Amino acid sequence: MEISYASSSSRNLSRYSTSTSSSSNMPNRPVRIIQLQHPTTTSLSSSSSSSSSWWSVLSRWRSKVKAMSFTDWTDVLVPCSRWIRTYRWRDYLQIDLAAGLTVGVMLVPQAMSYARLAGLEPIYGLYSSFVPIFVYAIFGSSRQLAIGPVALVSLLVSNVLSKIVDSSDELYTELAILLALMVGIMECIMGLLRLGWLIRFISHSVISGFTTASAIVIALSQAKYFLGYDVDRTSKIVPLIKSIIAGADEFSWPPFVMGSIILAILLVMKHLGKTRKYLRFLRASGPLTGVVLGTVFVKIFHPSSISVVGEIPQGLPKFSVPKSFGYAKDLIPTALLITGVAILESVGIAKALAAKNGYELDSNQELFGLGVANICGSFFSAYPTTGSFSRSAVNHESGAKTGLSGIVTGIIIGCALLFLTPLFTDIPQCALAAIVVSAVMGLVDYDEAIFLWRVDKKDFLLWTLTSTMTLFLGIEIGVLVGVGASLAFVIHESANPRLAFLGRLPGTTVYRNIQQYPEAYTYHGIVIVRIDAPIYFANISHIKERLQEYEMKNDGSTRRGPEVESVYFVILEMSPVTYVDSSAVQALKDLYHEYKSRDIQIAISNPNREVLLTLAKANLVELIGKEWYFVRVHDAVQVCLQHVQSINEGAKTAEPLEEDKPSLFQRLLKQRREDFSNAELESGDQAPSTPADSDSQFEPLLSRKS
Repeated sequence: MEISYASSSSRNLSRYSTSTSSSSNMPNRPVRIIQLQHPTTTSLSSSSSSSSSWWSVLSRWRSKVKAMSFTDWTDVLVPCSRWIRTYRWRDYLQIDLAAGLTVGVMLVPQAMSYARLAGLEPIYGLYSSFVPIFVYAIFGSSRQLAIGPVALVSLLVSNVLSKIVDSSDELYTELAILLALMVGIMECIMGLLRLGWLIRFISHSVISGFTTASAIVIALSQAKYFLGYDVDRTSKIVPLIKSIIAGADEFSWPPFVMGSIILAILLVMKHLGKTRKYLRFLRASGPLTGVVLGTVFVKIFHPSSISVVGEIPQGLPKFSVPKSFGYAKDLIPTALLITGVAILESVGIAKALAAKNGYELDSNQELFGLGVANICGSFFSAYPTTGSFSRSAVNHESGAKTGLSGIVTGIIIGCALLFLTPLFTDIPQCALAAIVVSAVMGLVDYDEAIFLWRVDKKDFLLWTLTSTMTLFLGIEIGVLVGVGASLAFVIHESANPRLAFLGRLPGTTVYRNIQQYPEAYTYHGIVIVRIDAPIYFANISHIKERLQEYEMKNDGSTRRGPEVESVYFVILEMSPVTYVDSSAVQALKDLYHEYKSRDIQIAISNPNREVLLTLAKANLVELIGKEWYFVRVHDAVQVCLQHVQSINEGAKTAEPLEEDKPSLFQRLLKQRREDFSNAELESGDQAPSTPADSDSQFEPLLSRKS
């Protein structure tokens, strides 16, 4: 075995010698440790004046603003300028035109279907797909995200508005348009204030459970178009199923057969488009194919039992100011929920597409772009819109390079409004329902549930709780329960951080969790604990309780060093601790005094600069003593072992009787054993090797095979 030693020429190494008065025969062997740099008085005063004030943040922001050029300002205010400046017409134009045309063909029937799901006339789905697309192409930072009506937002709109007014009332439409304005304002505010991080506290399992339950409710709500009779409009699954069963006497075969055939065609085309690259066009053309087949059948056979869309107004939407602001208070919770969906789904999709296409995307700027699109859309009769996963995937797979594809999609919608609305009159309602069902079937994320069950039972519980509550108690309660449970788990994890009992890996100076590394050994009289979280008022009590447990319990690990019966040193490894608040500082003071009354010394290992500054400003560094702050756990262990050795020797130094005095040979043998014992304190080896070229002042670090 070859042993590597620390270089003696290092300027960061300082000699720490322990002086003991209790044992005169203790070998005077110095321990070499790395000196911890403590903050000076100047750094303490400068940090307290800068960190506690917002002025430094404002100054950095002002300097950043001053350094921005005209091009930078243009990119911030009008993100489309980024791709316009670098647009390669020969390479990108044909691809963007094809992608925009593909998404446009897909969007026309989907927009009408989602408008019916929202309880609106189909024309409002087309209105919502027109102006917002052009506005987003200018202010949105994603180049592949396809926005417009989506199933989940349509369900949320229907769920809240149906409780206020009947869908046949004109007020219903006015409130849907007002909701778009409110959602847009909230998205802009959150984007400008950079508050998108707030939604990060909602776990992905909650969102997955919510969308799965919503997809089931959406699919069941479309049953009335398949079955040929009315079904209660509700987001709770039990009343919905009861309503379906109660009206079974009015069942009609023609819409059921037509809807089922069109649904089967859509699913087959979607599957072929996903699994075979040369048939990718089938995925986008599926909705249009279903609408065309249903319309042709109705025009030829004129079945009276199949309901159709009816007359659709022709022309572009006119400018109008949203009305009915008196109901705004009732719409705030739904507006917040739709904004949350936009952050979690749309921004998530946009960031994933940006990563795949090699450009950066600011989530807050993306949220602002979505907000502006909704605000402008509300002045042209649009209800809330957001990014669509299916259409964005088709846009990306079609090769879209820039936002020009979105502009082409908007032009397709404009042409449909101007010239094609007379053709939409005979579209069967069951065909639109089949489009909705085929779209939401992909939202039923049972694979996620299986994955969570296998990986993390806690997240599986969140998924199950959210989906169950959404199905049986409604969307609002389901979301509240899911978000509340998610936050409860976050708070619980924060208030009960993990602490690790450390031991030394044999032959090294590395200290690791003894539960993860059973071969690691500890030392008599020394407890080494790593705190794996920031220390603040909510978790300091838990940390103190765990420290007491570690002090008392026998972990079953191998122990080395001088044998003493009680704990004399507690070493806190604080490298994972990023923050310490005033409550934690006071608790550490109390802990120090408690340990001091029981003759236990605290040692602090590797605190970061901010933590060390906080401790210094609270006079905790002076209270504990600068000599008990260390760069490494191993340095702290060496110093503590020297003291434990002196304590152990002091307990054995009772003056022997004259006849019991050892002989000269025995004294030499004892001195030899003490030399080896002291070497073991530093190296951690039971049988320390002493190479011929070794220096006793060098610290053994790591043994390795020669």
